[in-house]
Amino acid sequence: MTSSDSDINDLPQDDTLAENTDSEPSSDEDQQEDQDQKLSLEVQIDEPSACERHITVTVSRGDIDRYLDDAYEELVPKAEVPGFRIGRAPRKLVETRFKKEIGDQVKGSVLMDAMTQVNEDHDFSAISEPDFDFNSIAMPDDGDLTFEFNVEVRPDFEMPEWKKLKLDRQQHDYTQDEVEERTQELLQRYGTVEAHDGEIEAADMVTVNITFSADGETLSAIEGHTCPVRSTCVLRDGEIQDFDKLLTKAKKGDLKKTTATVSENCEKEDLQGKSVDVEVSIQDVQRIKIPQLTNDFLEELGGFGSTEELHSVVREELERQLKYHQQQHLRQQITGLLTEAANWELPPALLKRQSNREMQRMILELQASGFSDNDIRNQANRLQHDLMGRTEKALKEHFILEKISEDHDLEATAEDITIELGMIAAQRNESPRRVRARLEKQGEMDALQNQIVERKAIDLITEHADITDIPLEDTSKETNHAIDHAISGESKTSIPDAQHSDGTEAIEAPADYT
Repeated sequence: MTSSDSDINDLPQDDTLAENTDSEPSSDEDQQEDQDQKLSLEVQIDEPSACERHITVTVSRGDIDRYLDDAYEELVPKAEVPGFRIGRAPRKLVETRFKKEIGDQVKGSVLMDAMTQVNEDHDFSAISEPDFDFNSIAMPDDGDLTFEFNVEVRPDFEMPEWKKLKLDRQQHDYTQDEVEERTQELLQRYGTVEAHDGEIEAADMVTVNITFSADGETLSAIEGHTCPVRSTCVLRDGEIQDFDKLLTKAKKGDLKKTTATVSENCEKEDLQGKSVDVEVSIQDVQRIKIPQLTNDFLEELGGFGSTEELHSVVREELERQLKYHQQQHLRQQITGLLTEAANWELPPALLKRQSNREMQRMILELQASGFSDNDIRNQANRLQHDLMGRTEKALKEHFILEKISEDHDLEATAEDITIELGMIAAQRNESPRRVRARLEKQGEMDALQNQIVERKAIDLITEHADITDIPLEDTSKETNHAIDHAISGESKTSIPDAQHSDGTEAIEAPADYT
C-alpha cells in the first residue's frame, strides 16, 4: 500500500498546536468503542483474471463525519489560535484553521481502517501489496468517499489428483571409468597452461573476440574472453551452436564466421528467433597439461591420502548431481501432469516479477547439488531464453505445491535450512554463516525456504506415485560454455561470475579434509 510522503498522523507541533495538560483524555472504554465500531462500507469486487481482484470501496458520509468529529474533539482542547488562549478558540474557527491538516489525518485513518476491514471481511489470499495510491484520493467535502485498488491473489482452482501418478525415475550406477573421466575434467583447473601455436583441439583453451551483427550493423561484442572449446556457447539471449567444430583445427590469428540463434524472449522484438552473424577472432590458444596424481599433489589438492579417496569424493559429487537430475526429471513430469488443467490466466506483471524468484530457485538448487558456476550460468542463460513461459508454468506449479504443503503441514525447519546452507557453502568453498549472510542481504532466504518446502511436496507426491525406473539420460552428449552476455546488447540481470576463469569447478574436499 502506498502511503503519503508526509506522516498523515502527525499534526503540527509548533505554535499552531500545543499540549493542554488540563484537558482530560477520553476514557479507555470510549476509545475501545470507537475502535470496535465498524465502518459502513459498500465493497464491489471484480475479477479481471484468476489472480487479480479490482476492489471498489465506498465509505458512507456518516462514517467520515464521525471520524472528523472525533478528530476535532481531540484537537480543540489543545489548539493554539491567535487571539485566544490555548484550547479556548471556538470549534468553527479551529475547523477553518486546521481543515487541511485534519482532512489529511482523517483521510489516512478512514482509508487505513477501511482497508483493514475489507481485508478481514474478504479473504483475498493476497500475494502482493495492494496497488493503492494514497495521494490520488481526495477527501470529499460532501457525500461518500469512494476509492479503488488492485491486488494480486492466489487463484481458486480445483485441486488435481496428485496421488498414484505414473512417473519415471532415472537411475544410474557410475562406473570407475566414468569417475576417472570426471576426475580428469576437474583436474584441468590445476593443470599447467602452455601456449599452443598449432591447430586447436577440443580440450584446448582459447581467448577470443566475438562480434555479433545483423544486416551489417554491429549488435554487441565480447573482447578477450577465455573459454574452453565446447560444443555450444550459451548466452543470455541465444546460442552459438557447434562452437567446437568451428574452432577445431583453426589456429591463433584466424577469423572464423558462423551464426547464432537469438531466443524468442530477447528484449529486442525485431531480433526474436532470428539468426545473426557471428565473427570469432582467435587471439590466443592454450593447452592444459593435467598434473600427475602424486602423493604430494593429492595432499596439496585437499589432504587426500590416496587416489581412491579423491575418486570417492568425485563419485559423491556425481551421485549428488544424479539426485538433482532425478528430482528435476520427476518434477517435470509432476508439473506437466498437475498443471494440465491449470488454464487460469496469470497477469504479465505478476509473471515478470516472479521470474526473478524462478531464477533464484533454480540457482539455489544447482548450488546445493554441487554444480559449477559455469553449469549454473549455463542453466540460468537457458532459462532466460524462455523466461516468461517457464515462469508461468513454475508459478502454477508453485500454487499447487503450496496447497499440498499447507494441507500436509510441510515446512522448512531450522535444521532443513542449516543443511541446505551447508551444501551451498561446500560447493562454493565458503562458510555456511557467510552464505546465510549473503542470502539474507540479497533477500533470497524466502526463495531458499520455498525451495525446501516445494521439494518436500515433490517428495510426498513421489512417495504416493507409481514409479518405474529408467536409465539416466546421457547428460554428457552436449558440453556447454556459458557467457554472461546478451547478443542483442540489452542489459539483463547477470549471473554471478564463475569462480575460475577456465569455466571448470573446484574439487571440494570432504569436511574431514578442510
